[in-house]
Amino acid sequence: MMYIKENLLDLIGDTPMVYLRRFGKGLHATIAAKLEMFNPYSVKDRPALCMIEAAEREGKIDSGTTVIEATSGNTGLAVAFICAAKGYRCVISMSEDQSDERKRLLRALGAELVLTPAVEGSRGAKLKALDLWEQNPNSYYIDQHCNPNNPCAHRETTGMELWRDTDGKIDVFVAGLGTCGTIVGVSETLKERKASVKIVGVEPEAAPMLSAGKYQPHRQAGVSPGFIPEVFKEEFVDEIVTASEEASFETCRELARTEGIVAGISSGMTAYAARQLAKRPANSGKLIVCMLVDTGERYLSVRGLY
Repeated sequence: MMYIKENLLDLIGDTPMVYLRRFGKGLHATIAAKLEMFNPYSVKDRPALCMIEAAEREGKIDSGTTVIEATSGNTGLAVAFICAAKGYRCVISMSEDQSDERKRLLRALGAELVLTPAVEGSRGAKLKALDLWEQNPNSYYIDQHCNPNNPCAHRETTGMELWRDTDGKIDVFVAGLGTCGTIVGVSETLKERKASVKIVGVEPEAAPMLSAGKYQPHRQAGVSPGFIPEVFKEEFVDEIVTASEEASFETCRELARTEGIVAGISSGMTAYAARQLAKRPANSGKLIVCMLVDTGERYLSVRGLY
């Protein structure tokens, strides 16, 4: 029997999980990580595929359609590689202050990259994508922050994998808060099966938009875009904690040196939060699972990280 996949899209999902034994040594709880960098590009491959294929089924995308999306990096890469695999033209808007690795990868994948002023942040990239969509009649704007197929992807895949691979023993789930698709979708799946599961979101200390309504520019890419995503549903999140840039960066370095995992900035932020939660006596004996959403290889040019 042959085990050759049809194309790269067939490699999305079913990512592995590992215990973080050395990183989490001596704590009240056990920490495990879901390694989403084992997708072709990142965790965002899941919703990107779901959103694009839903649009195909609805007749919004065909062979002549230009697919447009705003991104801080990972969703753009996911959309770009999926469009390359399917033969669609792709246009990505992104803030100019994102890492050089992301910009070069997007161009390598054939995407047309439109950079927006750094001072405008994620909101500026989103407005530019909307403008591009309005100017191009045969185009489709994915709009990940508002698209219901974003959390749907995680409800149907990520959440089910977490439940299956922990044999239902997951007690706490920790994820960064960006579009909020991951945390909402996973929460729906896990809480349907185990009401006691605690869902914890993580925001940058400098930009606690959802927990405190405050925002300032930050370097923890992929989270806290500066507005409240339409996808976010407060009732699916039990607690929101914050992590500083310094703590996130240091945790990235520590994961690399203690576990051999080179992870991205928001993954460091999430792992830091998971360890803080594991220090709580109330979580003694529990299993805490955090999302490591992408590889740190896309951030090697970020000053002060590695």
